Amino acid sequence: MDRTDLESRYDDADATPIEEGSAREAAPEGMTTQPDGMGCHAPGEQMEAAARAAGMSEILDQYAADYPQGPHDKPQSMCPAFGSLRVGLRMRRVGTMLSGSACCVYGLTFVSHFYGARRSVGYVPFNSETLVTGKLFEDIRDAVHKMADPDQYDAIVVTNLCVPTASGVPLRLLPSEINGVRIVGIDVPGFGVPTHAEAKDILAGAMLNYARAEIEAGPVQAPVSGKADRPTVALLGEMFPADPIGIGQLLAPLGLAAGPVVPCREWRELYSALDCGVVAAIHPFYTAAVREFEAAGRKIVGSAPVGHDGTAAWLAAIGDAYGVAADKVAEAQNAFLPAIKGALSASPINGTVTLSGYEGSELLVARLLIESGAEVPYVGTACQRTPWSDPDREWLEARGVKIKYRASLEDDCAAMEAIKPDLAIGTTPVVQKGKEMGIPSLYFTNLISARPLMGPAGAGSLAQVVNAAMANKDRMDHMRAFFEGVGEGDTAGIWEGSPNLRPDFRAMQQKKLDKAARVAKAQEMI
Repeated sequence: MDRTDLESRYDDADATPIEEGSAREAAPEGMTTQPDGMGCHAPGEQMEAAARAAGMSEILDQYAADYPQGPHDKPQSMCPAFGSLRVGLRMRRVGTMLSGSACCVYGLTFVSHFYGARRSVGYVPFNSETLVTGKLFEDIRDAVHKMADPDQYDAIVVTNLCVPTASGVPLRLLPSEINGVRIVGIDVPGFGVPTHAEAKDILAGAMLNYARAEIEAGPVQAPVSGKADRPTVALLGEMFPADPIGIGQLLAPLGLAAGPVVPCREWRELYSALDCGVVAAIHPFYTAAVREFEAAGRKIVGSAPVGHDGTAAWLAAIGDAYGVAADKVAEAQNAFLPAIKGALSASPINGTVTLSGYEGSELLVARLLIESGAEVPYVGTACQRTPWSDPDREWLEARGVKIKYRASLEDDCAAMEAIKPDLAIGTTPVVQKGKEMGIPSLYFTNLISARPLMGPAGAGSLAQVVNAAMANKDRMDHMRAFFEGVGEGDTAGIWEGSPNLRPDFRAMQQKKLDKAARVAKAQEMI
Protein backbone atom coordinates (compact mmCIF):
# COMPACT_ATOMS: atom_id res chain seq x y z
CA MET A 1 0.00 0.00 0.00
CA ASP A 2 1.26 3.49 -0.85
CA ARG A 3 2.07 5.33 2.40
CA THR A 4 0.62 8.56 0.96
CA ASP A 5 -2.82 6.94 1.26
CA LEU A 6 -2.35 6.86 5.04
CA GLU A 7 -1.52 10.56 5.40
CA SER A 8 -4.03 13.07 6.80
CA ARG A 9 -4.69 15.83 4.30
CA TYR A 10 -6.35 19.19 4.92
CA ASP A 11 -6.07 20.63 1.42
CA ASP A 12 -4.40 20.02 -1.92
CA ALA A 13 -1.51 22.43 -1.35
CA ASP A 14 1.01 19.67 -2.07
CA ALA A 15 -0.43 19.31 -5.57
CA THR A 16 0.07 22.95 -6.49
CA PRO A 17 2.21 23.20 -9.64
CA ILE A 18 5.54 24.96 -9.22
CA GLU A 19 6.09 27.79 -11.64
CA GLU A 20 9.56 28.57 -12.88
CA GLY A 21 10.69 32.14 -12.28
CA SER A 22 11.30 34.46 -15.19
CA ALA A 23 14.77 35.61 -16.15
CA ARG A 24 16.08 38.33 -13.88
CA GLU A 25 17.00 41.78 -14.98
CA ALA A 26 20.36 43.30 -14.18
CA ALA A 27 20.64 44.81 -10.71
CA PRO A 28 19.72 48.52 -10.64
CA GLU A 29 22.59 50.97 -10.48
CA GLY A 30 23.71 51.49 -6.89
CA MET A 31 22.48 48.08 -5.74
CA THR A 32 25.12 45.88 -4.14
CA THR A 33 25.37 42.37 -5.60
CA GLN A 34 27.75 41.02 -2.98
CA PRO A 35 26.39 39.26 0.10
CA ASP A 36 27.14 41.14 3.31
CA GLY A 37 26.91 38.10 5.54
CA MET A 38 24.66 39.76 8.10
CA GLY A 39 20.99 40.08 8.89
CA CYS A 40 18.85 42.34 11.01
CA HIS A 41 20.74 41.11 14.10
CA ALA A 42 23.96 42.83 13.00
CA PRO A 43 25.30 45.85 14.95
CA GLY A 44 24.01 49.20 13.78
CA GLU A 45 27.50 50.41 12.90
CA GLN A 46 28.01 47.51 10.49
CA MET A 47 24.61 47.98 8.89
CA GLU A 48 25.22 51.70 8.46
CA ALA A 49 28.61 51.02 6.86
CA ALA A 50 26.97 48.53 4.51
CA ALA A 51 24.23 51.01 3.62
CA ARG A 52 26.78 53.72 2.82
CA ALA A 53 28.77 51.28 0.70
CA ALA A 54 25.53 50.48 -1.16
CA GLY A 55 24.94 54.12 -2.08
CA MET A 56 22.62 55.23 0.75
CA SER A 57 24.93 57.92 2.16
CA GLU A 58 22.75 60.82 1.06
CA ILE A 59 19.70 59.51 2.93
CA LEU A 60 21.69 58.64 6.06
CA ASP A 61 23.42 62.03 6.06
CA GLN A 62 20.03 63.76 5.84
CA TYR A 63 18.73 61.69 8.77
CA ALA A 64 21.86 62.49 10.78
CA ALA A 65 21.24 66.19 10.18
CA ASP A 66 17.51 66.02 10.87
CA TYR A 67 17.65 63.67 13.87
CA PRO A 68 21.02 63.94 15.66
CA GLN A 69 21.33 61.17 18.21
CA GLY A 70 23.12 63.00 21.01
CA PRO A 71 25.78 61.83 23.44
CA HIS A 72 24.51 58.26 23.78
CA ASP A 73 23.85 55.71 21.03
CA LYS A 74 20.12 56.32 20.67
CA PRO A 75 17.01 56.40 22.87
CA GLN A 76 15.51 53.04 23.76
CA SER A 77 12.22 53.00 21.91
CA MET A 78 10.32 50.53 19.77
CA CYS A 79 11.32 49.99 16.14
CA PRO A 80 11.20 53.44 14.56
CA ALA A 81 9.31 52.14 11.52
CA PHE A 82 6.27 51.69 13.76
CA GLY A 83 5.81 55.46 13.69
CA SER A 84 5.69 55.83 9.91
CA LEU A 85 3.66 52.61 9.58
CA ARG A 86 1.06 53.93 12.00
CA VAL A 87 0.79 57.24 10.13
CA GLY A 88 0.16 55.43 6.84
CA LEU A 89 -2.38 53.05 8.35
CA ARG A 90 -4.39 55.97 9.74
CA MET A 91 -4.78 57.61 6.32
CA ARG A 92 -7.82 56.84 4.22
CA ARG A 93 -7.19 55.34 0.79
CA VAL A 94 -3.49 54.88 1.48
CA GLY A 95 -1.92 51.43 1.11
CA THR A 96 1.11 50.28 3.06
CA MET A 97 3.87 47.91 1.99
CA LEU A 98 6.90 46.81 4.02
CA SER A 99 10.20 45.37 2.86
CA GLY A 100 12.27 43.85 5.62
CA SER A 101 13.07 40.75 7.62
CA ALA A 102 10.03 38.58 8.32
CA CYS A 103 10.51 38.86 12.10
CA CYS A 104 10.52 42.66 11.89
CA VAL A 105 7.43 42.78 9.69
CA TYR A 106 5.61 40.39 12.02
CA GLY A 107 6.41 42.52 15.05
CA LEU A 108 5.43 45.77 13.34
CA THR A 109 2.11 44.46 12.05
CA PHE A 110 1.31 42.90 15.42
CA VAL A 111 1.91 46.17 17.28
CA SER A 112 0.03 48.15 14.63
CA HIS A 113 -3.06 45.97 14.95
CA PHE A 114 -2.70 46.02 18.72
CA TYR A 115 -3.00 49.82 18.48
CA GLY A 116 -6.15 49.62 16.37
CA ALA A 117 -5.12 49.24 12.72
CA ARG A 118 -7.97 47.73 10.74
CA ARG A 119 -6.37 47.08 7.40
CA SER A 120 -3.79 44.76 5.91
CA VAL A 121 -0.09 45.53 5.63
CA GLY A 122 1.60 44.46 2.41
CA TYR A 123 4.85 42.54 2.68
CA VAL A 124 7.51 41.77 0.09
CA PRO A 125 9.59 38.84 1.42
CA PHE A 126 13.17 38.15 0.40
CA ASN A 127 16.00 35.72 0.90
CA SER A 128 19.76 36.10 0.63
CA GLU A 129 19.70 35.47 -3.11
CA THR A 130 16.96 37.94 -4.03
CA LEU A 131 18.49 40.54 -1.72
CA VAL A 132 22.00 40.53 -3.17
CA THR A 133 21.07 40.04 -6.86
CA GLY A 134 18.59 42.89 -7.08
CA LYS A 135 15.57 40.59 -7.46
CA LEU A 136 14.06 42.08 -4.29
CA PHE A 137 13.74 45.45 -6.00
CA GLU A 138 12.03 43.76 -8.94
CA ASP A 139 9.66 42.01 -6.54
CA ILE A 140 8.81 45.30 -4.83
CA ARG A 141 8.19 46.99 -8.19
CA ASP A 142 5.96 44.13 -9.34
CA ALA A 143 4.03 44.16 -6.04
CA VAL A 144 3.45 47.91 -6.29
CA HIS A 145 2.15 47.56 -9.86
CA LYS A 146 -0.29 44.85 -8.73
CA MET A 147 -1.45 46.89 -5.74
CA ALA A 148 -1.86 50.24 -7.53
CA ASP A 149 -5.64 50.24 -8.00
CA PRO A 150 -6.99 53.81 -8.27
CA ASP A 151 -10.43 52.65 -7.14
CA GLN A 152 -8.92 51.67 -3.78
CA TYR A 153 -5.91 53.91 -3.23
CA ASP A 154 -4.78 57.50 -3.60
CA ALA A 155 -1.25 56.53 -2.60
CA ILE A 156 0.90 53.57 -1.62
CA VAL A 157 3.71 53.92 0.92
CA VAL A 158 6.63 51.51 0.49
CA THR A 159 9.00 51.30 3.48
CA ASN A 160 12.47 49.78 3.57
CA LEU A 161 13.41 48.41 6.99
CA CYS A 162 16.99 47.83 8.19
CA VAL A 163 18.24 45.03 5.93
CA PRO A 164 16.94 46.37 2.58
CA THR A 165 18.29 49.82 3.46
CA ALA A 166 21.67 48.35 4.44
CA SER A 167 21.71 46.47 1.13
CA GLY A 168 20.88 49.57 -0.90
CA VAL A 169 17.45 48.58 -2.25
CA PRO A 170 16.72 51.77 -4.28
CA LEU A 171 13.11 52.74 -3.65
CA ARG A 172 13.92 56.05 -5.36
CA LEU A 173 13.84 54.14 -8.67
CA LEU A 174 10.21 53.15 -8.24
CA PRO A 175 7.74 55.01 -10.48
CA SER A 176 6.34 58.09 -8.77
CA GLU A 177 2.86 57.22 -10.05
CA ILE A 178 1.14 54.08 -11.35
CA ASN A 179 -2.39 54.15 -12.78
CA GLY A 180 -2.99 57.46 -11.03
CA VAL A 181 -1.84 56.08 -7.66
CA ARG A 182 1.03 57.95 -6.02
CA ILE A 183 4.03 55.84 -4.94
CA VAL A 184 5.94 57.14 -1.90
CA GLY A 185 9.11 55.22 -0.98
CA ILE A 186 10.89 55.85 2.32
CA ASP A 187 13.77 54.24 4.24
CA VAL A 188 13.28 53.88 8.00
CA PRO A 189 16.27 51.92 9.32
CA GLY A 190 16.72 51.45 13.05
CA PHE A 191 20.38 52.43 12.66
CA GLY A 192 19.56 55.83 11.14
CA VAL A 193 16.31 56.97 12.78
CA PRO A 194 16.50 57.39 16.58
CA THR A 195 12.81 57.11 17.54
CA HIS A 196 9.49 56.00 16.11
CA ALA A 197 8.18 59.54 16.74
CA GLU A 198 10.67 60.91 14.22
CA ALA A 199 9.75 58.23 11.69
CA LYS A 200 6.33 59.90 11.59
CA ASP A 201 8.15 63.02 10.42
CA ILE A 202 9.93 61.08 7.66
CA LEU A 203 6.65 59.96 6.10
CA ALA A 204 4.87 63.28 6.74
CA GLY A 205 7.77 65.13 5.10
CA ALA A 206 7.85 62.76 2.12
CA MET A 207 4.10 63.17 1.55
CA LEU A 208 4.26 66.96 1.90
CA ASN A 209 7.12 67.02 -0.60
CA TYR A 210 5.08 65.01 -3.09
CA ALA A 211 1.96 67.13 -2.54
CA ARG A 212 3.94 70.37 -2.88
CA ALA A 213 5.28 69.19 -6.26
CA GLU A 214 1.70 68.43 -7.36
CA ILE A 215 0.54 71.92 -6.34
CA GLU A 216 3.42 73.54 -8.21
CA ALA A 217 2.57 71.48 -11.32
CA GLY A 218 -1.04 72.69 -11.53
CA PRO A 219 -4.53 72.59 -9.97
CA VAL A 220 -5.20 69.91 -7.35
CA GLN A 221 -8.35 68.45 -5.80
CA ALA A 222 -10.10 70.43 -3.10
CA PRO A 223 -10.39 68.77 0.33
CA VAL A 224 -13.54 66.79 1.08
CA SER A 225 -14.44 69.23 3.87
CA GLY A 226 -14.13 72.19 1.51
CA LYS A 227 -11.96 75.27 1.83
CA ALA A 228 -12.08 77.40 5.00
CA ASP A 229 -13.61 80.87 4.78
CA ARG A 230 -10.85 82.30 6.99
CA PRO A 231 -7.05 82.12 6.98
CA THR A 232 -5.94 78.87 8.62
CA VAL A 233 -3.22 77.55 10.92
CA ALA A 234 -1.91 74.05 10.20
CA LEU A 235 -1.31 71.95 13.32
CA LEU A 236 1.87 69.88 13.29
CA GLY A 237 1.84 66.78 15.50
CA GLU A 238 -0.62 64.05 16.47
CA MET A 239 -2.83 65.06 19.38
CA PHE A 240 -5.99 64.19 21.26
CA PRO A 241 -8.99 64.52 18.87
CA ALA A 242 -10.61 67.29 20.91
CA ASP A 243 -7.52 69.51 20.85
CA PRO A 244 -7.84 70.74 17.23
CA ILE A 245 -11.43 71.73 18.02
CA GLY A 246 -10.29 73.64 21.10
CA ILE A 247 -7.52 75.33 19.14
CA GLY A 248 -10.08 76.38 16.52
CA GLN A 249 -12.14 78.05 19.24
CA LEU A 250 -9.05 79.93 20.46
CA LEU A 251 -8.29 81.15 16.93
CA ALA A 252 -11.81 82.29 16.08
CA PRO A 253 -11.59 85.71 17.82
CA LEU A 254 -8.45 86.40 15.75
CA GLY A 255 -10.40 85.82 12.56
CA LEU A 256 -8.49 82.58 11.96
CA ALA A 257 -9.39 78.90 11.75
CA ALA A 258 -7.61 75.66 12.60
CA GLY A 259 -6.30 73.89 9.51
CA PRO A 260 -5.51 70.20 9.05
CA VAL A 261 -3.49 68.21 11.54
CA VAL A 262 -0.24 66.88 10.06
CA PRO A 263 0.24 63.88 9.80
CA CYS A 264 -3.02 64.02 7.84
CA ARG A 265 -5.85 61.50 7.64
CA GLU A 266 -6.28 61.69 3.85
CA TRP A 267 -4.15 62.81 0.94
CA ARG A 268 -6.10 65.94 -0.02
CA GLU A 269 -5.61 67.36 3.47
CA LEU A 270 -1.95 67.76 2.55
CA TYR A 271 -2.95 70.42 0.00
CA SER A 272 -4.97 72.26 2.66
CA ALA A 273 -2.07 72.08 5.12
CA LEU A 274 0.32 73.58 2.56
CA ASP A 275 -2.28 76.30 1.84
CA CYS A 276 -2.19 77.49 5.47
CA GLY A 277 -0.34 80.74 6.06
CA VAL A 278 1.10 79.68 9.43
CA VAL A 279 2.11 76.30 10.85
CA ALA A 280 1.87 75.64 14.59
CA ALA A 281 4.63 73.19 15.56
CA ILE A 282 2.66 71.69 18.46
CA HIS A 283 5.14 68.79 18.44
CA PRO A 284 8.48 70.43 17.71
CA PHE A 285 10.50 67.50 16.30
CA TYR A 286 8.94 67.42 12.79
CA THR A 287 12.09 68.65 11.05
CA ALA A 288 11.39 67.26 7.56
CA ALA A 289 7.79 68.50 7.60
CA VAL A 290 8.91 71.98 8.69
CA ARG A 291 11.41 72.01 5.83
CA GLU A 292 8.60 71.41 3.34
CA PHE A 293 6.40 74.10 4.88
CA GLU A 294 9.26 76.60 4.83
CA ALA A 295 9.96 75.71 1.18
CA ALA A 296 6.30 76.59 0.54
CA GLY A 297 6.87 79.97 2.23
CA ARG A 298 4.94 79.26 5.43
CA LYS A 299 5.79 80.69 8.86
CA ILE A 300 6.43 78.31 11.79
CA VAL A 301 5.28 79.06 15.35
CA GLY A 302 6.53 76.93 18.23
CA SER A 303 4.94 75.82 21.52
CA ALA A 304 1.19 75.37 22.01
CA PRO A 305 -1.80 76.89 23.88
CA VAL A 306 -1.29 74.95 27.12
CA GLY A 307 -2.09 76.47 30.49
CA HIS A 308 -2.47 80.19 31.20
CA ASP A 309 1.01 81.41 30.21
CA GLY A 310 1.34 79.08 27.23
CA THR A 311 -2.02 80.09 25.77
CA ALA A 312 -1.29 83.80 26.21
CA ALA A 313 2.12 83.55 24.54
CA TRP A 314 0.91 81.27 21.73
CA LEU A 315 -2.02 83.52 20.79
CA ALA A 316 0.36 86.48 20.69
CA ALA A 317 2.83 84.56 18.49
CA ILE A 318 0.09 83.43 16.07
CA GLY A 319 -1.30 86.96 15.92
CA ASP A 320 2.16 88.35 15.18
CA ALA A 321 2.78 85.73 12.45
CA TYR A 322 -0.50 86.60 10.74
CA GLY A 323 -0.27 90.36 11.37
CA VAL A 324 -3.38 90.48 13.58
CA ALA A 325 -3.89 93.76 15.44
CA ALA A 326 -2.68 93.79 19.05
CA ASP A 327 -6.08 94.79 20.43
CA LYS A 328 -7.69 91.81 18.70
CA VAL A 329 -5.09 89.49 20.21
CA ALA A 330 -5.73 91.00 23.62
CA GLU A 331 -9.45 90.46 23.12
CA ALA A 332 -8.89 86.76 22.43
CA GLN A 333 -6.61 86.44 25.44
CA ASN A 334 -9.15 88.11 27.71
CA ALA A 335 -11.85 85.78 26.42
CA PHE A 336 -10.04 82.56 27.37
CA LEU A 337 -7.34 83.20 29.97
CA PRO A 338 -9.69 83.73 32.98
CA ALA A 339 -11.45 80.42 32.21
CA ILE A 340 -8.10 78.63 31.97
CA LYS A 341 -6.89 80.11 35.25
CA GLY A 342 -10.16 79.12 36.91
CA ALA A 343 -9.90 75.53 35.63
CA LEU A 344 -6.31 75.26 36.88
CA SER A 345 -7.17 76.55 40.35
CA ALA A 346 -10.22 74.28 40.55
CA SER A 347 -8.11 71.17 39.86
CA PRO A 348 -4.86 71.60 41.81
CA ILE A 349 -2.06 69.03 41.83
CA ASN A 350 0.03 68.89 44.98
CA GLY A 351 3.17 66.78 44.73
CA THR A 352 6.46 66.19 42.96
CA VAL A 353 6.36 64.62 39.50
CA THR A 354 9.14 63.39 37.21
CA LEU A 355 8.15 63.25 33.55
CA SER A 356 9.62 61.40 30.56
CA GLY A 357 8.40 60.06 27.24
CA TYR A 358 8.96 59.80 23.50
CA GLU A 359 5.83 61.47 22.08
CA GLY A 360 7.34 64.96 21.69
CA SER A 361 4.77 66.67 23.91
CA GLU A 362 6.64 66.13 27.20
CA LEU A 363 7.53 69.80 27.68
CA LEU A 364 3.91 70.86 27.08
CA VAL A 365 2.63 68.40 29.69
CA ALA A 366 5.27 69.61 32.16
CA ARG A 367 4.06 73.20 31.72
CA LEU A 368 0.49 72.15 32.41
CA LEU A 369 1.49 70.19 35.53
CA ILE A 370 3.47 73.13 36.92
CA GLU A 371 0.63 75.59 36.34
CA SER A 372 -1.64 73.11 38.12
CA GLY A 373 0.59 73.37 41.18
CA ALA A 374 2.89 70.34 40.79
CA GLU A 375 6.63 70.48 41.27
CA VAL A 376 8.39 69.05 38.21
CA PRO A 377 12.17 68.95 38.73
CA TYR A 378 12.98 66.72 35.72
CA VAL A 379 11.67 66.31 32.17
CA GLY A 380 13.18 63.78 29.79
CA THR A 381 12.26 63.51 26.12
CA ALA A 382 13.60 61.01 23.61
CA CYS A 383 13.28 63.64 20.88
CA GLN A 384 15.93 66.17 19.96
CA ARG A 385 16.05 69.85 20.79
CA THR A 386 14.77 72.14 18.02
CA PRO A 387 14.13 75.90 17.77
CA TRP A 388 10.38 75.26 17.99
CA SER A 389 10.66 73.83 21.52
CA ASP A 390 12.67 76.81 22.81
CA PRO A 391 9.66 78.75 24.20
CA ASP A 392 8.72 75.76 26.36
CA ARG A 393 12.33 75.04 27.33
CA GLU A 394 12.93 78.64 28.41
CA TRP A 395 9.69 78.75 30.43
CA LEU A 396 10.51 75.49 32.22
CA GLU A 397 14.16 76.29 32.87
CA ALA A 398 13.13 79.63 34.39
CA ARG A 399 11.24 77.55 36.97
CA GLY A 400 14.19 75.32 37.80
CA VAL A 401 13.27 72.32 35.63
CA LYS A 402 16.11 70.12 34.38
CA ILE A 403 15.37 69.18 30.75
CA LYS A 404 17.12 66.25 29.09
CA TYR A 405 16.78 65.97 25.32
CA ARG A 406 17.55 62.57 23.75
CA ALA A 407 17.08 61.16 27.23
CA SER A 408 17.92 57.49 27.64
CA LEU A 409 16.15 55.00 29.88
CA GLU A 410 19.11 55.25 32.24
CA ASP A 411 18.71 59.05 32.41
CA ASP A 412 15.02 58.80 33.25
CA CYS A 413 15.48 56.05 35.85
CA ALA A 414 18.41 57.84 37.48
CA ALA A 415 16.35 61.02 37.84
CA MET A 416 13.46 59.09 39.36
CA GLU A 417 15.73 57.23 41.78
CA ALA A 418 17.46 60.45 42.87
CA ILE A 419 14.33 62.59 43.23
CA LYS A 420 11.95 59.88 44.57
CA PRO A 421 8.87 61.78 43.35
CA ASP A 422 5.29 61.38 44.49
CA LEU A 423 4.54 60.30 40.90
CA ALA A 424 6.63 59.14 37.97
CA ILE A 425 5.23 59.61 34.47
CA GLY A 426 7.20 57.79 31.81
CA THR A 427 7.62 54.97 29.34
CA THR A 428 6.81 51.35 30.18
CA PRO A 429 10.23 50.43 31.65
CA VAL A 430 10.30 53.63 33.72
CA VAL A 431 6.85 52.84 35.09
CA GLN A 432 7.97 49.28 35.87
CA LYS A 433 11.05 50.54 37.71
CA GLY A 434 8.98 53.10 39.59
CA LYS A 435 6.49 50.51 40.81
CA GLU A 436 9.34 48.25 41.92
CA MET A 437 10.50 51.18 44.07
CA GLY A 438 6.99 51.72 45.42
CA ILE A 439 6.53 54.99 43.50
CA PRO A 440 3.09 55.54 41.90
CA SER A 441 3.67 55.62 38.15
CA LEU A 442 1.69 56.38 34.99
CA TYR A 443 2.43 55.38 31.39
CA PHE A 444 2.78 58.63 29.41
CA THR A 445 1.41 57.43 26.06
CA ASN A 446 -1.81 55.74 27.18
CA LEU A 447 -2.73 57.77 30.26
CA ILE A 448 -1.38 61.28 29.64
CA SER A 449 -1.36 61.74 25.85
CA ALA A 450 -4.89 60.36 25.69
CA ARG A 451 -6.29 63.55 27.22
CA PRO A 452 -6.90 67.08 25.94
CA LEU A 453 -4.06 69.47 26.73
CA MET A 454 -4.96 72.69 24.88
CA GLY A 455 -6.94 75.69 26.06
CA PRO A 456 -9.64 75.61 28.75
CA ALA A 457 -10.44 71.92 28.11
CA GLY A 458 -6.88 70.87 28.83
CA ALA A 459 -6.39 73.01 31.92
CA GLY A 460 -7.94 70.57 34.38
CA SER A 461 -7.66 67.36 32.36
CA LEU A 462 -4.61 65.91 34.12
CA ALA A 463 -5.56 66.55 37.73
CA GLN A 464 -7.95 63.64 38.19
CA VAL A 465 -5.66 60.90 36.90
CA VAL A 466 -2.53 62.40 38.50
CA ASN A 467 -4.09 62.92 41.92
CA ALA A 468 -5.69 59.46 41.85
CA ALA A 469 -2.31 57.89 41.09
CA MET A 470 -0.53 59.79 43.86
CA ALA A 471 -3.24 58.74 46.32
CA ASN A 472 -2.17 55.12 45.76
CA LYS A 473 1.12 55.62 47.58
CA ASP A 474 0.00 53.72 50.71
CA ARG A 475 -1.21 50.81 48.62
CA MET A 476 2.09 50.74 46.72
CA ASP A 477 4.01 50.67 50.02
CA HIS A 478 1.84 47.82 51.31
CA MET A 479 2.35 45.77 48.16
CA ARG A 480 6.09 46.42 48.15
CA ALA A 481 6.40 45.32 51.77
CA PHE A 482 4.31 42.21 51.11
CA PHE A 483 6.45 41.12 48.13
CA GLU A 484 9.79 42.30 49.55
CA GLY A 485 12.61 40.08 48.29
CA VAL A 486 10.43 38.07 45.92
CA GLY A 487 11.11 37.90 42.21
CA GLU A 488 14.50 39.56 42.16
CA GLY A 489 18.09 38.42 42.40
CA ASP A 490 18.42 34.79 43.50
CA THR A 491 14.67 34.51 44.05
CA ALA A 492 13.73 35.45 40.47
CA GLY A 493 11.55 32.85 38.80
CA ILE A 494 9.43 30.12 40.38
CA TRP A 495 10.83 28.09 43.30
CA GLU A 496 9.32 25.36 45.44
CA GLY A 497 12.07 25.83 47.99
CA SER A 498 15.09 28.02 48.56
CA PRO A 499 17.42 28.34 45.57
CA ASN A 500 20.65 26.33 45.65
CA LEU A 501 23.26 29.06 46.00
CA ARG A 502 26.90 28.38 45.04
CA PRO A 503 28.99 31.31 46.25
CA ASP A 504 32.16 29.41 45.30
CA PHE A 505 31.10 29.34 41.64
CA ARG A 506 30.26 33.03 41.77
CA ALA A 507 33.65 33.88 43.24
CA MET A 508 35.41 31.86 40.53
CA GLN A 509 33.47 33.51 37.72
CA GLN A 510 34.06 36.95 39.22
CA LYS A 511 37.82 36.31 39.19
CA LYS A 512 37.63 35.44 35.50
CA LEU A 513 35.70 38.62 34.75
CA ASP A 514 38.15 40.74 36.75
CA LYS A 515 41.10 39.19 34.92
CA ALA A 516 39.51 39.81 31.52
CA ALA A 517 38.87 43.42 32.49
CA ARG A 518 42.51 43.90 33.52
CA VAL A 519 43.73 42.43 30.23
CA ALA A 520 41.42 44.68 28.23
CA LYS A 521 42.58 47.75 30.15
CA ALA A 522 46.22 46.82 29.62
CA GLN A 523 45.66 46.45 25.87
CA GLU A 524 44.08 49.90 25.71
CA MET A 525 47.19 51.40 27.33
CA ILE A 526 49.54 49.82 24.80
